[in-house]
Amino acid sequence: MKKILFLVSLLASTMAFASSDLHLDKAPTNLSDQQSLQRGAKTFVNYCLSCHSAQAMRYNRLQDIGLTEQQIKDNLIFTDAKVGDTMTNSMSKKDAKVWFGASPPDLSVIARFRGVDWLYTYLRGFYRDETRPTGWNNVAFDKVGMPHVLNELQGEQVLHVEKHGEHETQKLVLAKPGKMTPVEYDGMVADLVNYLDYMGEPAKTKRMTLGIYVLLFLAIFFVPAYYLKKEYWKDIH
Repeated sequence: MKKILFLVSLLASTMAFASSDLHLDKAPTNLSDQQSLQRGAKTFVNYCLSCHSAQAMRYNRLQDIGLTEQQIKDNLIFTDAKVGDTMTNSMSKKDAKVWFGASPPDLSVIARFRGVDWLYTYLRGFYRDETRPTGWNNVAFDKVGMPHVLNELQGEQVLHVEKHGEHETQKLVLAKPGKMTPVEYDGMVADLVNYLDYMGEPAKTKRMTLGIYVLLFLAIFFVPAYYLKKEYWKDIH
């Protein structure tokens, strides 16, 4: 029952991410790339976990992407949490509502709910907007309440709107460079989205591999099954 209530609350909170008529950039994710997943996990705990949580994910599941228990303790746990604990944060919902207007959603299955392309577009779509309380807005999520926590890495973008008759086009322009080049930042975001995709279903690659083996078995088994069927039915015909 608790799991059902958790998923219901998660879906309700992530409904705020809805957008329409949005062009989504293709996310270059690869769940078989363990180095990418490890980099994404590092970015997640350094920049996301301070506000968001991942209550359906345990630190020790990161051993599935090639990390040892000691590496997890030394590089990814900055609190008194244990390796077997879930990825939670210390921010109270009361403080979150005061600071951001709403409690930041849990990100355990956000990639399954919104899709990796949406997340990739969203994390690269922040731009300066002085009309917003945080000073930031987003092309994928208009009037977003979340500040651009990665702005020191990406820099500051501005939104240019060009009108062509009845239509208008929007273009993000980098007005103030960050610590990373645009290519480096896009690569970091791709790693983060890759990790969020993995976190939504850690057993996905194993499931897909098992599915291939099952299909191969069925294909091989079809041959003797077909001739066995002919043998059983030959007297009837």
